[in-house]
Amino acid sequence: MKYILLILLFGVQLLSAQIVTTKDETRKSEDTLVVVSGKSDSLEIFKPTINDYLYQTQFSQKKLFDTSFSISRSYEFTQFNNRDNFGKIQFSNIGSGFQPLIFETNKEQNLSVLPTNKSFFILGADDIKYYDVKTPTATFIYHNSMKNGAALQSTYTQNVGKNFNFAIEYMGLRSQGLYRNSLAASNNTIFSGHYISKNKKYEAFAHYIHQNVNNEENGGIADLSVFLSGDSRFKNRQNLETNLEGVTSRLYYRRYYFSHEFAPLDSEKYPFKLRHTISHQGNKYYFNQTVADDFFSKNVIKGYSLNSKKYSDNLSNTFSLVWDKENFKLDAGVRHQNITFGNLYPSDSLGIPGKLKENRFGALGNLQIKLWNRFQLKSYLEFSNGNTFGTFLKTTNLVEFEPFKDYFVDAHFNFQSATPSFNNILNSSNYASYNYYLSDPKNQSVTELGAKLRLKWFDANVYLNLVRVDNYAYFNNQGQSLQASDALNITQVGGEATLRYGKFNLNGRLHFQNAISGKDYYPMPSFIGRANLFYQTKAFKDAAEIQAGIKMYYFTKFASRDYSPILNEFMLPNDKAYSIGGQPIADAYFNLKVKRMFFYIEAQHFNTTFLQNKSYTAPYFPIYDFRLNLGIVWYLFS
Repeated sequence: MKYILLILLFGVQLLSAQIVTTKDETRKSEDTLVVVSGKSDSLEIFKPTINDYLYQTQFSQKKLFDTSFSISRSYEFTQFNNRDNFGKIQFSNIGSGFQPLIFETNKEQNLSVLPTNKSFFILGADDIKYYDVKTPTATFIYHNSMKNGAALQSTYTQNVGKNFNFAIEYMGLRSQGLYRNSLAASNNTIFSGHYISKNKKYEAFAHYIHQNVNNEENGGIADLSVFLSGDSRFKNRQNLETNLEGVTSRLYYRRYYFSHEFAPLDSEKYPFKLRHTISHQGNKYYFNQTVADDFFSKNVIKGYSLNSKKYSDNLSNTFSLVWDKENFKLDAGVRHQNITFGNLYPSDSLGIPGKLKENRFGALGNLQIKLWNRFQLKSYLEFSNGNTFGTFLKTTNLVEFEPFKDYFVDAHFNFQSATPSFNNILNSSNYASYNYYLSDPKNQSVTELGAKLRLKWFDANVYLNLVRVDNYAYFNNQGQSLQASDALNITQVGGEATLRYGKFNLNGRLHFQNAISGKDYYPMPSFIGRANLFYQTKAFKDAAEIQAGIKMYYFTKFASRDYSPILNEFMLPNDKAYSIGGQPIADAYFNLKVKRMFFYIEAQHFNTTFLQNKSYTAPYFPIYDFRLNLGIVWYLFS
């Protein structure tokens, strides 16, 4: 890691483009650089501004690097995965995942092996950023760990001429954890490039990503009464006995991706393009143990492997026709996929196969319409079919409009019908109850209808979502994969607002939810809330800016699902489970911005310094005690 940092820092200095350049009228007219005349008439000094540092996802609108000091960014950069994790509850160690408290679908789990608790770090094809920068640029995001280790994400990007950009990104995380056998060690590497021809007729995006998510699995606290006893000997959490030792889980995730488009005609008259995308993605999930353990089951199959491995491969090829006008964009195409789902330890006696494979054919399309700067429609539709995994149908539809000045409405309708995640389809294990194979699964159908009202007043929004899930795939309390006979119907209502008085601010976010039917399949808290009272001001003669405050996260008590280390999924509670929640998680913080360097310092869960920790991620899995959390974000625009 230290060598990577040295190379990146050296590269920024070595490869920086010279600011002083000869006079060039063409560049002067095209560039967005601020021009400052030098003493010599033959020289001009070009000084980049933040407007010269852009990023985008593929074939989307470019955005500026966000170097603002907003409270919403503090919710992201105080988390090890650099995302706002509202609606989730973290395990005791960073890098060990979360329990989701709000139902949501994850498109990366479609037709692939991706356990839920390994999915929170994963970057899909639409998450990869491509850059356009005037000078070599580096970004560093650092988080301290639980006990030994750290998490660091670094990015280096540079334009080669005006038409090509490349980027190298690396994230490394290693954290020992506060409890026994809870080590987390993860990393990802991304190489990306973007090219656009001088005449703007040809454009290409490419990336390679390799991600690893590795964890020790301890099965939670062995004796909860010892944890709750208050005995000073167990303030050092390493003294607490955990259920498992010598158990690990790993996810390997790799993707090659290339997408390009060509405009054969004059784009001003006929904005018609041809687009081709090819990608190959492979996922591998391993569960390893040194000995069989009664913690999982006493019904052990003798002679069966202690380990398990599942994998999926998806080779996808898409050809599309594109009509690309500023206010009307339409693309439609056909797709072929070659999909393999494999299991390294098949069993004829248990009826568990070793490999499932198919060729899928389908069609997809996107539509975007903008009218009068007050109305926008975004719609996506995809259909495919195969002999092994059946039909796949997905549509997402979003309408944004402004019926009155400063009142904005977002309405959406989403639907997806697909075979359950491959982790639900099949598993082989030396524990009898964890062997299953859904040979003829029904499509899990998710229908979502909702609307959000956004107001400029108080930066407020309120929303209503209605979710219906048919044939919901879940894990029972024995680790068996099943599908619900009743529909799961969920109502979600919530909102967020920020009140300001001088330099004092109060940001609040509320989420109410209720399962009208099928609630036994997906236990959830009825309320999740976050309140943040903070003070924000300039400091040190406006050379810096500070935020200081207290925030609180809370969710009501509910009969939580159990966590399964074998599957890395959450399953219905057994007779030893208990309700969690009803305990506030309070953080005090001091954030500082100096130019383009940000410091996020948090006393996390500080209420456990005077109250006993009774907060859990899942039964027998307490969340972290009081800890000092440090996050640093640094943008280097050389």
